[in-house]
Amino acid sequence: MNILQFKRFKRCSKLVKVRLFRSFCVCFDDTALWCNYSVGAISRLASCYNKCLKYFFGYSKYSSVTDILLELGLPSFNTLIHNYNVSFANRLSTCDNVLVQRVLQLNL
Repeated sequence: MNILQFKRFKRCSKLVKVRLFRSFCVCFDDTALWCNYSVGAISRLASCYNKCLKYFFGYSKYSSVTDILLELGLPSFNTLIHNYNVSFANRLSTCDNVLVQRVLQLNL
């Protein structure tokens, strides 16, 4: 997320900013494939998510992320990762492809 792009939306209402954030910053497709990333890398991504959230909505550095997320109605980074992993597993289990089903059987 480019910091320079955030300045463009400084005068937008919170509702517009929430819609923009949901559209462009909460889209983590294929996070189920991030299993090769270290815990430190995932932690840095979560930190970046929180910093961008605070900066984009104009909160101070020391504001509580939990309060911000509750006020705006946005999911936390960990919730996003969990939801995408569950939906990915559901998509795989309902897939009709024989090869995918065979790989799933080998991993169980």
